[in-house]
Amino acid sequence: MSTEFVYDGQMDKLNEECGVFGFYDNDGFDVARLTYYGLYALQHRGQDSAGIAVNDDGVFTCHKDLGLVPEVFDDRTINKLKGTMAVGHVRASTKAENFRENAQPLVTKYVKGTLALAHNGQLLNGAELRHKFEKNGAIFHTTIDSEVIMYQLAQERIRAHSIEQAMLNAMDSLKGAYSIVLMSPRKLIGARDLHGFRPLCIGKMNNSYIICSETCALENLGAEFIREVEPGEVVVIDKDGLRSLKHKNAPEKAEICIFEHVYFARPDSEIQGMSVHEMRKMMGRYLAKDFPVDADLVFGVPDSGLCAALGYAEESGIMYGDGFVKNRYIGRTFIQPTQSQREQSVNIKLNVVKNAVRGKRVVMVDDSIVRGTTCANIIRALKDAGALEVHVRVSSPPFLWPCYFGTDVPSRDSLIAVKYTIEEIREMVGADSLGFLTIDALKEIASYMNCNYCQGCFTGRYPIEAPKADK
Repeated sequence: MSTEFVYDGQMDKLNEECGVFGFYDNDGFDVARLTYYGLYALQHRGQDSAGIAVNDDGVFTCHKDLGLVPEVFDDRTINKLKGTMAVGHVRASTKAENFRENAQPLVTKYVKGTLALAHNGQLLNGAELRHKFEKNGAIFHTTIDSEVIMYQLAQERIRAHSIEQAMLNAMDSLKGAYSIVLMSPRKLIGARDLHGFRPLCIGKMNNSYIICSETCALENLGAEFIREVEPGEVVVIDKDGLRSLKHKNAPEKAEICIFEHVYFARPDSEIQGMSVHEMRKMMGRYLAKDFPVDADLVFGVPDSGLCAALGYAEESGIMYGDGFVKNRYIGRTFIQPTQSQREQSVNIKLNVVKNAVRGKRVVMVDDSIVRGTTCANIIRALKDAGALEVHVRVSSPPFLWPCYFGTDVPSRDSLIAVKYTIEEIREMVGADSLGFLTIDALKEIASYMNCNYCQGCFTGRYPIEAPKADK
């Protein structure tokens, strides 16, 4: 038996990042179909829109729309997309509104030819660059930073001898987070910002190449993981194979957003040399060490809390089980980009497994608490289902600051941890105890990665100086 309750997780969670995918064919593959499968594997990174652009001997064709990958594409659409190169994108809206015009890839014709671009991240100086271009007569069709990047690229390409050099030169002007897959008439290019905020990796499938956000997309296609694109690097794939350019200010290590491991990435991906699954389990183990409790059952809030819950159970010796069943058959009707739309829409639902929690002291592990409303609803449902005690463990530190690099962390006014102490939050959500992963624990866990990490949303210390008005 189960008890169903309203789970307003889209109101009280962070929006996933965008996902990018590029394919350069040397083997006669159906590049559009493989790109479709790659985007399907990256669907967790964005559910607002999807798109694919293909290149057939310099002729670009693009199809994109609002919705999930299988809603935007069908067999008939895929069969019309013929070519030897492709760029794909799935999008989660942040500050920009969710209009069809904002769907990617962006395809642009300019004096040097045609470009198709897919972008994950957010620029700090996007508004400033947009204003500069508009003053010079530029007309923008979208509200997203990706179009700003496209204008900067086109401007740089007029002065540079190649598109890859133009991309490298553009890095001098672009401030913020960007992992980019770019397609020109003859080349597929991947680029990662100077800090490496967002992931980007390279794979190989027979003699063909892939550039994409996460390794899970490579594995779904049976492709071989080669390596990650380094911060400040531009990789170029053409008829001569793979080569690379590095920016003069490229650092030795990336400063990746820690929430890629906490929440955004799929558990079967590997980012910066570390399995996402194993890292989340480590977070659970540290929670068990720092916040032990006598309990009968440990479970996670699907999906990103599951691995941390397993780690908590292994470290504590408390039995691991299923506390919830999640409805996985949810289309875009349930994924709304603004809070008012979310409140008006039919909410995503979880079911409490009543027989599993009745009469038990339970430990519920979640990845984060943003506003607190979802956590309170879940605890209430667990106790209504017969749980004697509900102890909440959170596999990230409390959110205290906004994000400027693409993660949809709300303003400080909306963050529950800014207004209340942990004890006050515990009382508000109705938990019997509450523990967040500590900054010290996070530092120890992150030492296993082959990189540094951005923790600005927890500490207010960012790799790039934040806008002064928001400090």
